[in-house]
Amino acid sequence: MLHLGNLRTALLAWLFARSEGSAFVLRFEDLDRQAVRPRYYDAARRDLERLGLDWDDELAQHEHLERYRGALADLEERGLTYPCFCSRREIREAAAAPHGDVGGDAYPGTCRGLGAAERAARIAAGEPHAHRVFGDGLDRTFVDRIAGTYTGAVDDFVLTRRDGMPAYNFAVVVDDHHQDIEEVVRGDDLLSSTPRQLYLAELLGIAAPAFAHVPLVLGPGGDRLAKRDGAVTLDDRLAAGQTPAEVRGWLASSLGLAEAGTAPTVEAIVERFDPARLPRAPWRLRPEDLGVGPTR
Repeated sequence: MLHLGNLRTALLAWLFARSEGSAFVLRFEDLDRQAVRPRYYDAARRDLERLGLDWDDELAQHEHLERYRGALADLEERGLTYPCFCSRREIREAAAAPHGDVGGDAYPGTCRGLGAAERAARIAAGEPHAHRVFGDGLDRTFVDRIAGTYTGAVDDFVLTRRDGMPAYNFAVVVDDHHQDIEEVVRGDDLLSSTPRQLYLAELLGIAAPAFAHVPLVLGPGGDRLAKRDGAVTLDDRLAAGQTPAEVRGWLASSLGLAEAGTAPTVEAIVERFDPARLPRAPWRLRPEDLGVGPTR
């Protein structure tokens, strides 16, 4: 279910698009099929509509698997990928080992140097494997509309997981191209993934969109907002006594686009929208914000 953080980012994405006369696209990134429930699609649409947000096109990633397979085949034919047989635990252990030269979620390159015969034998034996791209080890720099200039390295990141499903960094690059996306607005927790996506766009010979990574909404403890923090979904807020217009106004006021305690129309919020004046710090909610009763 969408929570206040998701809804705030959706409002921002909608504002970026509508303030410039652009289309706004709804995409269900639903490739983790074990986590998908049919009711979530309708719930997401309903929540956006109740906040007054509309959209011009819609896509569900699970309906376009052939598109990703085609892009993967193109990269494979050019020798730009390799199979990776490592489990997540093996990767974590390699990164944490003494004298290890990788950190964070960077891949240590364990399977990069396997010979063709060994790769073929392990695949023929039915050993589960992901597909990784050969990273060039170089930094990529881009200018984000909110975060400013950002530089990050590109490692051998995953294209398809061990279950054969496309990974996030792969699928969104392919979809952005096929949907003619000009700008991506998303949470700044994904800022560090952007150099990988820019590199992949280069390999596929497609133009990358512009990016605007917006600050997250945090719970009272300072972590990313989650259901455990209290009344965090739109249904929760309605049950606590707020109206959809009041929730929209609450989100807008956190962005400096409305006065606190007001319920402006979406048209009024668009009129006040200025990306240059958006807050650069996360919005941290207080315990009393997420308790019982309206926040007015």
